[in-house]
Amino acid sequence: MKKIFLFLTFICTSIFAQKAPKQKMSSDFHLLVGTYTSGKSEGIYVYKFNVQTGEFMEESIAKGLKNPSFLVVSPNEKYVYSAGEVDKNGAIYSFAFDKKTGTLTQLSTQSSNGNYPCHVDIDKTGKWVIAGNYGAGNLTILPVEANGGLGKPTQTIQHEGKSVNPNRQEGPHVHSINIAPNNVDIFVPDLGIDKVMSYALDAKTGKLTAGNPAFTKVQDGSGPRHFTFHPNGKNAYVIHEMTGEVSAFDYKKGSLTAIQTISTKPANHTGDFNSADIHISPDGKFLYASNRVHDSLVIYSIDSKTGKLTYVAHQSVIGKKPRNFMIDPTGNFVLVANQDSDNITIFKRDAQKGTLTPTGKEIAVPNPVCLKMVSF
Repeated sequence: MKKIFLFLTFICTSIFAQKAPKQKMSSDFHLLVGTYTSGKSEGIYVYKFNVQTGEFMEESIAKGLKNPSFLVVSPNEKYVYSAGEVDKNGAIYSFAFDKKTGTLTQLSTQSSNGNYPCHVDIDKTGKWVIAGNYGAGNLTILPVEANGGLGKPTQTIQHEGKSVNPNRQEGPHVHSINIAPNNVDIFVPDLGIDKVMSYALDAKTGKLTAGNPAFTKVQDGSGPRHFTFHPNGKNAYVIHEMTGEVSAFDYKKGSLTAIQTISTKPANHTGDFNSADIHISPDGKFLYASNRVHDSLVIYSIDSKTGKLTYVAHQSVIGKKPRNFMIDPTGNFVLVANQDSDNITIFKRDAQKGTLTPTGKEIAVPNPVCLKMVSF
C-alpha cells in the first residue's frame, strides 16, 4: 500500500512540475495610422498587419477628426489617444478600441491647452495622458476617466526662452513627451530652446514637478525633437531636427549625461536635413532615425557596453518626407510613414546586420504621420 501511495505521489508531482505550455503569439497585429486631414485623409486608418509575412488588409477608418496626428495606446490596449494638431483650440481625442473588429469609437475630446499639439504619451498606470503643444511651447496633463475617456486638463507647464535661430527658435516648441520605464522620470525635448526638460510624475496625483536636474542643455541650434530609451534602461537617445544629429546619453536616476553626438548625414549631402523620428530594435542592437529632406533612414549599431553608436548604412524610404516610422514588435519589419508621398513603405529587417530590404509592398494612405501597433 505504501509503494502504491509513493508511486501516485510521484506521478502527481511530475504532472504539476511540468511547465505550462507557452501561449503562441499571434502573427497578426492591428496597425493604426495617424494622419493630417488637410488633404485627402479621412482620419485614423486601421489595418490588419502580419508580422511574419508583411501582408496587410484595411479594417476601418475613424472619421470626422481634424489632424489626428500622433497616437498613443493605453497599457491595456483598450484605448487610443490622439493629438488633434490644429492651430487654434488644439485637441486631444480619446477612443475605445475593439480588437475583434479593429474599430475605434470616439469617447471624448478635450483641449490640449495650447496650439499645435504634436505628441502624446500615457503613463504606465494608464491614468494620465500628457500632451506636448509645439505651437504654445507647453505640456498639459489630462486624467483618464473610468470609461477610458479624458477629463479636463489638470496641469499645464509653460516653457520659457529661445535659442539662436530667429526663424525657428523664437520661443519654446515642445516636440515630444517621453515617460521613462520607472514611470517617474519624464523627458521633454524642446526644439525652440535647445533643452531636454526633465520632470517627475506622481502617478497617484498626476502632478508634475521639476526634475533633478530640471533640464539637459544640448548644442545651440540643434533643435531636439524625438527621444527614445534603450531596452537596457541605462541609455537614452535624442534626434535633433535642425542639425541632423543623434545624441546618446547615459541615463541614471533622472539625469542624462551626454556620451556622444553623431551625424545622420551621408558624406555627400549638403544643406537642410530636417531629421524626424528615432527608434531602437527590440533586441537593443540597432538604432534607426529618419530624415525628411534626404528621404532616408540611417542605421547605427549600438555598443552593448557603452551605448555609443556606429554607422551602418542609409536606406532610401522609397517615398517623400518620412515623418514617422516603427519597428514591429517582433523586429521583423520596419514600416515608414511617408507624409508627402501618401504611402507606408514596408522593409524586411536583417536582425544580425540591422540592414533593411524593401519588400515591394506599401500601404496607400493620405498624409500618414504616425504608426502604432496593437496586438490581436
